[in-house]
Amino acid sequence: MPSFVVRCGVLKTLHVMNSNQSMNRGDRVIARTSRGLEFGEILCEATERVLPQLESPPGGSIQRTVTEADENELAHLAARMEKDTDLCFQIIRELDLPMDLVEVERIFGGERMVVYYLSEDRVDFRDLVKRLAGEFQTRVEMRQIGVRDEAKLLADYGDCGKPVCCNTHLVKMPPVSMKMAKLQKATLDPNKISGRCGRLKCCLRYEYDIYEEHRKSLPRIGADVIVGSGRGRVIGQELLSRQLLLTMEDNRRILVHADEILSVLNSKRSNQRDDDDVEAESTSE
Repeated sequence: MPSFVVRCGVLKTLHVMNSNQSMNRGDRVIARTSRGLEFGEILCEATERVLPQLESPPGGSIQRTVTEADENELAHLAARMEKDTDLCFQIIRELDLPMDLVEVERIFGGERMVVYYLSEDRVDFRDLVKRLAGEFQTRVEMRQIGVRDEAKLLADYGDCGKPVCCNTHLVKMPPVSMKMAKLQKATLDPNKISGRCGRLKCCLRYEYDIYEEHRKSLPRIGADVIVGSGRGRVIGQELLSRQLLLTMEDNRRILVHADEILSVLNSKRSNQRDDDDVEAESTSE
């Protein structure tokens, strides 16, 4: 029986599910998960190459491809979402709870409703759950999320003009730090390198490993090196092109490729942090 990677729910959780029929990427299905019957989308077959890239994905089973009746039910749920959200917001305001409502999700099969919220403090939402359960006649689940999950739920496009990564292909939010921006010579203005969530952009992580690999393979800044034209000191690195800016003994400055380095006389660096320095301003939460 073939298995497939299926994306379900507003948080786009990836599941690995069995099916008794062949499926193609983009197929819309109704699946059973631990939350009940859910709408899902087939991403790919769960092959031996794909599975190691998923960390303990939840399971489930594909019940059927979406039928016309299912489409009508999905449209009905979508039409009710604004009304459900407004009512939930009204009750939260009446109870004066210290929380910000982000999203209200109705599970397709009607087994439960999930309320996503932001809060800096612990919230006693027992009265809220009772009132919501009475209004909607279903089980209500409260789920506290962070600002990056909020962007995943609500954001549309990033500064690059493309849909935000967290709402498309990212399975988990990678840790990002100012060190990554500095290494890639991006602007260090937080306003320009922050995403819709207000934290450092996830895309700063994408090429960081390559930059770090090149940095470690090149002579460090401050190192004395020998090239064909004499002895010089490394004062700059162009990591992607693997080039070094040298100041020579006669005060000339030249740009050379790493392959032109004949030998490295020392590896001391001037005013640079050690590799094991703590990365500042992490946005992994």
